[in-house]
Amino acid sequence: MSTSTPERVRPSKSNRSNGQWSVDGHEPLNANEVFKQADNGLNVRDRILNEYATTGFDSITEEDLHGRFRWWGLYTQRKQGLDGTHTGAPDSELEDKFFMMRIRLDGGQLTLDQLETLAGISRDFARGTADVSDRQNIQYHWIAIEDVPEIWRRIESVGLQTTEACGDVPRVVLGSPVAGVAQGELFDSSSTVREIVDTYIGDPSLSNLPRKFKTAVTAHPSLDVVHEINDVSFVGVEHPELGLGYDLWVGGGLSTAPRLAERVGVFVRPEEAAEVWHGVVSIFRDYGFRRLRNKARLKFLIAQWGIEKFREVLETEYLKRPLPDGPAAVPDGAPADHIGVHEQKDGRHYIGAAPIVGRLNGDILTGLAALAREVGAERIRLTPHQKVLLLDVATEHVDRAVAGLEELGLTPNPSPFRRYTMACTGIEFCKLSFVDTKAHAKRTILELEKRLDGLDLDERITLHINGCPNSCVRIQTADIGLKGLLMDDGEGGHREGFQVHLGGGLAETTGTEANLGRTVKGFKIAADDLPDYVEGLVRSYLDQRTTGETFAQWAHRAEEGDLK
Repeated sequence: MSTSTPERVRPSKSNRSNGQWSVDGHEPLNANEVFKQADNGLNVRDRILNEYATTGFDSITEEDLHGRFRWWGLYTQRKQGLDGTHTGAPDSELEDKFFMMRIRLDGGQLTLDQLETLAGISRDFARGTADVSDRQNIQYHWIAIEDVPEIWRRIESVGLQTTEACGDVPRVVLGSPVAGVAQGELFDSSSTVREIVDTYIGDPSLSNLPRKFKTAVTAHPSLDVVHEINDVSFVGVEHPELGLGYDLWVGGGLSTAPRLAERVGVFVRPEEAAEVWHGVVSIFRDYGFRRLRNKARLKFLIAQWGIEKFREVLETEYLKRPLPDGPAAVPDGAPADHIGVHEQKDGRHYIGAAPIVGRLNGDILTGLAALAREVGAERIRLTPHQKVLLLDVATEHVDRAVAGLEELGLTPNPSPFRRYTMACTGIEFCKLSFVDTKAHAKRTILELEKRLDGLDLDERITLHINGCPNSCVRIQTADIGLKGLLMDDGEGGHREGFQVHLGGGLAETTGTEANLGRTVKGFKIAADDLPDYVEGLVRSYLDQRTTGETFAQWAHRAEEGDLK
């Protein structure tokens, strides 16, 4: 894997305090650190239940509303009708008196009872919304503060939670959506996910991190959890002497300063993975930079320390023992989104199906639960690629399951464009966005399906559409990554557009090593022209590629004129 550090992430040269607790002490150096120290974010739950749900939105204090509410999966959503020219305005101008609520689904795992509960919440409290994110979460919109206690009561009655779904905390743990069922996996990694969540999520000692902390765990050879762009990842390997375990990666992340994670070079036994995870997150808590929010991710500490020092600190200060050296994980090149029909270890089948850019709703969730019960399926999984899996389908019910999924708009046989396109929430609900990502993505998919129907496209070309620079859907690691912005419309106004990144990829898509895409310098495309641009780009690639050349390889060598 490529572990080079992009020039955009450099070690700090400042002699000022970086707010590292173990170096500089606990004095808060910005407003975020002040409110976090004043009252633990986890404590706001009681105020929501016993105060705000009764006194209403206008009674919520500033630090709770725009700070601590995140610790329980709640963000205010964007007021309807405000175009991208309003983005960047104060929250008081942008926000509606409703919330996005994120349901934490570690490993993307759902029982049918849980799925039916989520469907009911969508219908009763969220105006039908229920999107699957690329973090394996379900995200609702239109949530009123008065309804939060009842939503919590319902989800917690079936074993779900919103605890630390957002905020400066350990976020949802990505897990292989086929853990425990896939024929080719090295071992079932879901027990590691459960141990981390059950032991540490909601632990007050880990609820004031410098910023968010993202985790991924898999033992599937497709490396299906985008491990190179998480703060910490455990990737299944087989050690020649010690047997099965994990290869440890740290320091990945995208946003405006993308950096690929690095291998620590150690072998982690499954039974010690949760302890090692705790050591890594504790290093971030104690040594992470807190002075500037835009430098407060683990990747910046790794850039300053280097991986050798990180390993030394982990082993000597936190684990109190050395870890053995270990082998690198090698991807098998199989598709990591698990779309289609696949035989399980037990002879039954799992079926991966694609909605359009993760857009679900309460009716689809209800129909999915009913279909699962009809065909005797027992579990649902969500993926880090905005896809849905139906598990445990007997051979005699596969055809009916496939047909039923198609009827719900969840196709197990999607076009390449529907399969490999993702989009973030966009301006419809997000206060940070400049463009309507979901609508532009859907229109582009439908247009490309018509225009390129029958084209011999044997290459996976990923298209990721983001509404702002924060890269929630991983634009720098897509074949075609689009960053939303406003363009001059030539008439004194603005129109929606995108900056273009080309040729990115992770091991799960390249089959070899991860790389960041190149920015097409000085080039922007209007959102209305997106189908034309992508069509032309795909045709240029097919005309110019050499034997065996991937889209990413072509995009990195092509002349800029061919990319515009």
